[in-house]
Amino acid sequence: MQSIGILKEGKTPPDKRVPLSPQQCADFISQYPSINFVVQRSPIRCFSDEEYSNLGITLVDDVSNCDVLLGVKEVPKSDLLSDKTYFYFSHTIKEQPYNRELLQKMVEKNITMVDYETLKHANGSRIIGFGRYAGVVGCYNGFLAYGKRTKRFELKAANLCEDRKELEKELKKVDLPNIKIIVSGKGRVGKGALEVIHILGVKEVSKEDFKTKTFDEPVYVHVDFPDYNARIDGLEFTADEFFKKPELFESTFMDYASCADVFIAGHYYGAGSPYLFTREDVKSADFKIRTVADISCDIDGPVASTIRPSTIENPIYGYNPATESEDDFDKEDIISVMAVDNLPCELPKDASEDFGNELMKHVFPCLIGDDPEQIIGRATICKNGDLNTHYEYLRDYLNGK
Repeated sequence: MQSIGILKEGKTPPDKRVPLSPQQCADFISQYPSINFVVQRSPIRCFSDEEYSNLGITLVDDVSNCDVLLGVKEVPKSDLLSDKTYFYFSHTIKEQPYNRELLQKMVEKNITMVDYETLKHANGSRIIGFGRYAGVVGCYNGFLAYGKRTKRFELKAANLCEDRKELEKELKKVDLPNIKIIVSGKGRVGKGALEVIHILGVKEVSKEDFKTKTFDEPVYVHVDFPDYNARIDGLEFTADEFFKKPELFESTFMDYASCADVFIAGHYYGAGSPYLFTREDVKSADFKIRTVADISCDIDGPVASTIRPSTIENPIYGYNPATESEDDFDKEDIISVMAVDNLPCELPKDASEDFGNELMKHVFPCLIGDDPEQIIGRATICKNGDLNTHYEYLRDYLNGK
């Protein structure tokens, strides 16, 4: 490998994020002086071309001389260059129908495709992603929705903030009564959400106290799937069995929903697992949640009030439990829903820098040096004009069956 290039994002609508900030590109060149490094000119990314060139980064229009090309979102099929190695989120590993032709085109063009989503440590944990900033922005938007619903305070939209520093200044406007907040998920997304909770100074309480006590200040509880699922037959919960036989379990989330006001949903949901709460649950007089920030954003899924994604421009809509349809979000009996599905795009500079740090620390050493754990190899979906061995399960998908 002789050269690496940062791609101009070509997907519509455009994404302003980048794999590496200008400073990270400069750090890369310093660390790996033998690698020729270029950035494709772009009018839309969160860092300007000048910010790259001012640090001595070479700008080009044509990246055909690069061996490795780094993007963020899917590369348009017409832009794919034969015999190259690409890194981006391909959204093919779950057999997404809308990207079948993209995978077919990459195989046809003898492309080596490394998907960020499949880059994992030997223990199976993901190396890289934008989950942290999905959690940060999603939680912020949850309080933006709560402020609008209750008319207690007004926050500037996250995408109108210059960066995280300004977003944190906005949080000083948050004025919370003695409400109860649920935060779900203990991965990158959940941890990102907690960063906002901690800035606000909301007190954490135990699961039992959350369900049984009242407080004279706002409080939150942090839960994960073992906390709101139970064996139907009453036997002891084990995570291994939950993943293998989710049909043996039922949700106990109503224990929390019956006493909470706000739900920040950052959990992972596995196919076949019990829904956290159903449309019937929401109709119950015991269901007290009135603001939901669904960062995970599974439509018509485990969070019943999420019936569609919302947008950065219009992040909040209302869910009417009685009609099971959309309504005005600030009505008393309506649930205010924030379900933006591209949250890290609202703070593209901070999200990009966070992402680039992981690339620099964990991925480039394996790409340019030794890779004893086969991190790159295990994340390679296709190469040499065919599927890689680890992704043979995509054969029917690739063939259009």
